[in-house]
Amino acid sequence: MSFIGKAWKVIVGIKDAMVIVFLLLFFLALFSILSATPNPGQVREGALYIDMSGYVVEERATVDPIATLLSGRAPPVELQARDLVRALDAAASDDRIKAVVMDMTAFVGGGQVHMQAIGEAMDRVRKTEKPVLTYAIAYGDDHMHLAAHASEVWADPLGGAIIAGPGGANLYYAELLDKLNINTRVYRVGEFKSAVEPYILNGPSDAARENREALYGALWEEWQANVKKARPSLDLDRVIGDPVAWVEASSGDLAEAALEAGLVDKLGDSVEFGTRVAEIVGEDTSTKKPGTYAKSDLRPFLADIGNGDSSGEIAVVTVAGTIVDGDAGPGAAGGARIAGLLNDALATDDIKGLVVRVNSPGGSVLASEEIRRAVQRFRDKDIPVAVSFGNVAASGGYWVATSSDRIFAQPETITGSIGVFAVIPTFEDAAAEIGVNAEGFRTTPLSGQPDIIAGLSPEVDAILQASVTDTYNDFLTRVAEARGITTEQVDTMAQGRVWDGGTARQLGLVDQFGGLQDAINWVAEKAELEEGSWNARFLGSQEASYDSLIRQLMTDTSAPAALTGSGDLFSLAAHQREALLGQITRDAQLLAGTRGVQAYCLECPGEARPISPREQGGLMELVATWLGR
Repeated sequence: MSFIGKAWKVIVGIKDAMVIVFLLLFFLALFSILSATPNPGQVREGALYIDMSGYVVEERATVDPIATLLSGRAPPVELQARDLVRALDAAASDDRIKAVVMDMTAFVGGGQVHMQAIGEAMDRVRKTEKPVLTYAIAYGDDHMHLAAHASEVWADPLGGAIIAGPGGANLYYAELLDKLNINTRVYRVGEFKSAVEPYILNGPSDAARENREALYGALWEEWQANVKKARPSLDLDRVIGDPVAWVEASSGDLAEAALEAGLVDKLGDSVEFGTRVAEIVGEDTSTKKPGTYAKSDLRPFLADIGNGDSSGEIAVVTVAGTIVDGDAGPGAAGGARIAGLLNDALATDDIKGLVVRVNSPGGSVLASEEIRRAVQRFRDKDIPVAVSFGNVAASGGYWVATSSDRIFAQPETITGSIGVFAVIPTFEDAAAEIGVNAEGFRTTPLSGQPDIIAGLSPEVDAILQASVTDTYNDFLTRVAEARGITTEQVDTMAQGRVWDGGTARQLGLVDQFGGLQDAINWVAEKAELEEGSWNARFLGSQEASYDSLIRQLMTDTSAPAALTGSGDLFSLAAHQREALLGQITRDAQLLAGTRGVQAYCLECPGEARPISPREQGGLMELVATWLGR
């Protein structure tokens, strides 16, 4: 009995110790979550400090805690464009804010429409005689798009600035797939529908090359016009006309070259920059560290001014990222998720208008139609609907917009790509090479089809192409009904061709230029809401409470500059590695991971963001699947 009693005491002691440990872990987790939550009480008089580290996006993706922990890497830092615009507009009228500081040391980039919207908000701050200062080690195109709107542009003496212009290379896999004996079955409609070309060609077709030349030429002209208007002192023609001669004139010193050409105003390190800011807004009395100044960070400031997301008469739903079937997102446009948000909003009596914000290159036709039908239910109840295009609203993104009363876009918006395709890889040649043969009995020509090992029968080939052609005709019909023209007229500007926003307006694919707020104001007017008596409600936009905590836990502050985004022009080039990996992943998923007919735009540049831990896992699964076949 004494042995049993002693054992029991040991068990009780272990139990008590485990209870204490779990309680400590619980309170530690609670403290961490509360610490990660922005505190409005941290806002004070001084500068509004905006850390631009990471990527500017339309909609911040949620963090998958399991995928993130398994990958061992921090999720990409994402800043919502509308949050930045909202903070800048609030800072313009906030007496506590004496200046705005935008730290672009680790900034990677964003879409052209987003950059212009943020730049215009910076202009509104400056009109209140509050200075806006930017600092970076190295300035690229997106950096300069914003910095052109600043009062003072600072660069590190070891940094500089380079303007490259839009464009770049796509990857083509036809020769690789041929060597692997993988047959790519392609079904498409549209001379310019080039989303499948990487799998069947070793370079762009003449039609695709023509389309890209016109598209990127228009975007480049808009970029130059916007930057020159915001910063007239900039000798942009010299910088882009003969960049080698421009750099060599300063003996290869990129910082001096940038200063001489008017890309930046002053050279100095972060301490010298901070000292300059302190002269404007006052010193930080809580520390004696050099280069510090009184400031309020972005997240506490946003929490202090509020976001108006919880209630409002105007509902705003975001369709951002690739449109996919199911509940994916935010960060991806899951058709079922977005339709569910719209159905829930429609069930309330206080919604008087709807704005659909589209920033997507398209994707699944079924998911696009699911969203379009959900939007149409608002119109069936005589609720005014406007669609606002962001950086890109093409293919499936335009399909969604066909159920609306008015479409708003910007000259820099990429839209159109009215065309559809489907792609199925088959492995009959690869199977035969390793000695695998597929034989059986069929009762009809369609028995066992589609068969990715034995190959597709001619009958299935014909049926699949007929289905894609019918879907294209459905697309034309929806656009024709929405724009009040014939399907023949739509077909002349469809065929998968991509347009810039200015040309799209001339063609009648959009109604007027304007941003998200213009669309919201238009809906409020059509709903006959009194000025100042309504708010906008962003559906499904609440950030999970653990997102900030996971980002803090997984971010490696000791990582080299090439990974964190800081550093000189060479570290900016290192981001091309992440972009390349992301492109390969999305190309592989488009070939082997999609289901059904797709309305997707290859020419449309996606949001500047690296491959996520979830996408990285998806790539490994695809590779493992292919190797296992």
